[in-house]
Amino acid sequence: MRAVAVVLPLALAVHLAAFWPGIMTWDAIRQYGQAVSGQYDDWHPPAMNWLWHQLRHVANGPAPMLVLQASLYWGGTLLLLLAALRRGRRGAAVTIAVLALSPIALVLVGTILKDSLFAGALLLAAGLLAIARPGARWPRIVAALVLVAAATLRFNAVPACLPLLVALCPTAWRATLPRLAATSVLAAVPLVLALPLANAALHAERSGVELSLVIYDLAGTGRFSHADTFPPLAARDPVAVNRGCYSPISWDSYAWWGPAPCPIGFAALRAPLAEKPGPYGWWLAALAAHPVAYLEHRLTHFDRNTRFLVHDADLPGLSLESDPNRWGYAVAPNPVRTSISSLAVASVATPLGWPACWIALAFGLVVLRPSLRDGGVAPALAWSALLYALSYLPLSVASEVRYHFWTIAATGVAAALQLGQRATWAVPRWRQALAVVPFAAILLGSIAARLV
Repeated sequence: MRAVAVVLPLALAVHLAAFWPGIMTWDAIRQYGQAVSGQYDDWHPPAMNWLWHQLRHVANGPAPMLVLQASLYWGGTLLLLLAALRRGRRGAAVTIAVLALSPIALVLVGTILKDSLFAGALLLAAGLLAIARPGARWPRIVAALVLVAAATLRFNAVPACLPLLVALCPTAWRATLPRLAATSVLAAVPLVLALPLANAALHAERSGVELSLVIYDLAGTGRFSHADTFPPLAARDPVAVNRGCYSPISWDSYAWWGPAPCPIGFAALRAPLAEKPGPYGWWLAALAAHPVAYLEHRLTHFDRNTRFLVHDADLPGLSLESDPNRWGYAVAPNPVRTSISSLAVASVATPLGWPACWIALAFGLVVLRPSLRDGGVAPALAWSALLYALSYLPLSVASEVRYHFWTIAATGVAAALQLGQRATWAVPRWRQALAVVPFAAILLGSIAARLV
């Protein structure tokens, strides 16, 4: 344990040095601009922008946020390692350590992203759950507060946070299935309220961010139905225009920031969608009229989002450098970061970077050990990873590995803790097959698709 307590802080220091002061993408640049001004909108999480505003009292730029992200990530990893070693699970501890050093994870944590901050916060909460002894309140209270705070960072945070928050609750609250169900409903309340209350408290301006999903779904439904699903517009032949704009990879061509924004896009649709029946009225009308086309759009996009039956070269890669910004923040070249980045790029083109495989593994873990009633960290992590990943089936508008960072990290830790135990496999053979066969099929299907 002493060696772990020394090595992991050293890993943190090397990691920070390699990515200092932190990679800033366009999202981070926009967020930092709001952190500087103190004026927030809700396109990106206002709570993160506010936090960044506070961190500027320590230092300007991305460095304080990088330190926070990396500290959460390595702090949670340290707690999970110590918990595994305390239980005599050396193999699990070694596996967790190896997974923590994944080049993909190191690049993502070195990039200022709400996804990285979110994953780090949940990893810390999981670590606190793992080390909490029976009857210990403070680790559980702190973990619960971290989870509620994390729920302010993503619109789909609830599926990820809920299993961990339920596992933190007193054992008596989970003793029976009715109690477990009631506890889950009760625990969901603060998680559901966290984001809107934070936005209201910070007086965040409405940006229309919710329209991105509505527009993308209208576009996708129209593309697969060959029908005009948009509100009346001045565009000639909107079906043909939409056909040229739609991509199953992302909605970006309908946004305003691309090199050639679609004539039927955010700027053109914002006012018409505000008219009756409203954006969700148009969405429901399109879904009711063309349900099969909507499902085709969603499943096709989810395929890209999870990198299943695709070619990796067709999809967005990792951000390895800061985008140009008016403050001049950039990561200086260094051999450690160069090596990590090269390994990360190579890893994305393997099952390590294919979320579909991790989702299948999380499903298998849930099949083998589905109960949250015992409060174990492994099933809570598996459920968290699976539910969070599946939330992207109806809600995603883009395809980047970063969206599945938490699913990859949580599934890896859950597998390390769970698969090496005999009790995990002490289930009927049909459950073993249900756990293994889908994973094998998705893994082989992913490989085959890339060879075609």
